[in-house]
Amino acid sequence: MNKYCFPKQIPVLMGILNVTEDSFSDGAQFLDRELAVKHTEKMIAEGAEIIDMGAESTRAGSLPVPADIQIQRIIPILSYFKEKYPEVTFSVDTQKATVAEKAIEFGASIINDISALRTDPALADLLSAHPKVKVILMHMQGTPYTMQLNPVYQDVLKEINDFFQERIDFCLTKGILKENIMLDPGIGFGKNLEHNLTILANLKTFKEFGLPLVVGASRKSFIDKISPSSPSQRLGGCLAAALVSACEGINILRVHDVLLHKQFFEVLTVIAKAKRD
Repeated sequence: MNKYCFPKQIPVLMGILNVTEDSFSDGAQFLDRELAVKHTEKMIAEGAEIIDMGAESTRAGSLPVPADIQIQRIIPILSYFKEKYPEVTFSVDTQKATVAEKAIEFGASIINDISALRTDPALADLLSAHPKVKVILMHMQGTPYTMQLNPVYQDVLKEINDFFQERIDFCLTKGILKENIMLDPGIGFGKNLEHNLTILANLKTFKEFGLPLVVGASRKSFIDKISPSSPSQRLGGCLAAALVSACEGINILRVHDVLLHKQFFEVLTVIAKAKRD
């Protein structure tokens, strides 16, 4: 292990807002609109530059949520915040074109699709028609319902890179601008502990495309497999993953605990400046 690891750049913090019944980390906590608004305001005050809101749980074993329910949960919150915080970027986590269309209408500028535009064919066409909207393409083996049954890879890094190349090519053929694409290797989505650790230790592998990288390791179960803990007790593991991700050059870090990640990177930055070669 290197004596020091000081990242060259600090990732942008993307705060997570789950308006779902059964998210693995905070299910049902923010289904109430008032609580969701307060939590979002808290994350913005703590330093989140992006808010990623989702109304469909994607934990292992979860089932799809109808588009109309997603819209009912997301749009009132999104509409309120885009007027109040025009400087904040809002992302919507959905696989459905109808949800994305409404979200874009009410101010979302990023669509975060865990299926990488494979679930709903209409979503690629929608993004092509909105050249100011970015998309996060995430790698996932299987679906949320099946992804953790028995994930198998011959070479997890190569297979994810091959997947990214195919998805990027698909986007370009659909008319989506390359500069609007971001990539997420999908920690915990169809991966076992070994796969997740290999990805985190080798994130630079995915920089070959010259596109922004998004990493979401916050409170994930791989931490529990190393150090048994409930989701709310995994901050130490989250910060370890955050440090490695930053040192590997990722651009956006998707987190639950915004304030503590912000503090972590602020202190790290000051220490780095004091280091003598």
